[in-house]
Amino acid sequence: MMEHLPAPDDRPVTPPADPAAAPPGLAEAAALARAARRVVVLSGAGMSAESGVPTFREARTGLWERFSPEELASEDAWYADPALVWAWYRWRARLVRSCAPNAGHRAIARWQRALAGGAGGAGGGGGADGGGEGGSLAVATQNVDDLHERAGTAVLAHLHGSLFDYRCADCGAPAELDRDTADGTDSTGDAGEADGGPAPGSEADLERVLRVPPPACPACGTGLLRPGIVWFGEMLPRRALDETYAALERCDLAVVVGTSATVQPAATLPYVALGAGAAVVEVNPEVTEFSTAATVHVRGTAAAVLPVLAGSIPEPGHVLAGS
Repeated sequence: MMEHLPAPDDRPVTPPADPAAAPPGLAEAAALARAARRVVVLSGAGMSAESGVPTFREARTGLWERFSPEELASEDAWYADPALVWAWYRWRARLVRSCAPNAGHRAIARWQRALAGGAGGAGGGGGADGGGEGGSLAVATQNVDDLHERAGTAVLAHLHGSLFDYRCADCGAPAELDRDTADGTDSTGDAGEADGGPAPGSEADLERVLRVPPPACPACGTGLLRPGIVWFGEMLPRRALDETYAALERCDLAVVVGTSATVQPAATLPYVALGAGAAVVEVNPEVTEFSTAATVHVRGTAAAVLPVLAGSIPEPGHVLAGS
């Protein structure tokens, strides 16, 4: 989890002006959002895609096309060639850094602040974990980017890990890295090297791009730092799952956004909320395997629908559009 949240992005998240253009189910979903005090948002790849974040396979372009997923994202790959794996994740981190939170991310941050009573900004009160005596909004995401955090949201769980978390492959100690070490860009956003860029002119150039030695663990001094990502064949982090299950079991509304509802065990999470008696709103431009089970399915994008749901919740110190 990110320890230092940026200032909330307070750009407007007002709903569409033309109610007639609203997709079916949006009014019912907004009514559920308005009544809910304990909300869990489950976000998937579709939400990040709206910000231009490529999927794992979409990022395998240019120099990276020659490698299979298993050569870049598995424990075996790491021990066979840690410099290759580290370079791949630096490239992916840089792709994420070039993208910005969309209106859906900003809406969730606003909604979290509103339910938490505005105390302490994002994550104030019980906003992050679904606990506390007041209202709360917890976010559990399958995405490995930091767009929720950059929008100002306190994230409960990164179910598949994060590109910006690091730990020792040997002793397991967590570590923090400066931006240049993490993704090859300095504080201005300028690239320190041509990761994944145009084809190099020599084998030496190619080696420099495709292989970047990982830093040593500052705790034990002998192990290498690995990305805090769930690789192929690895289990999802137990704590992240447990905290997500706990939040879903006590919520009165779950919002499932941008996920295909096919990747396990994340695909079962909405059913936990349903089983606990909560309403579940699915936000997706496509029909998924979960759509018929959802209390309400709103066929639309996160950027279009979530501002409407968040806009129905008055935030302390703010005036709702049209009021």
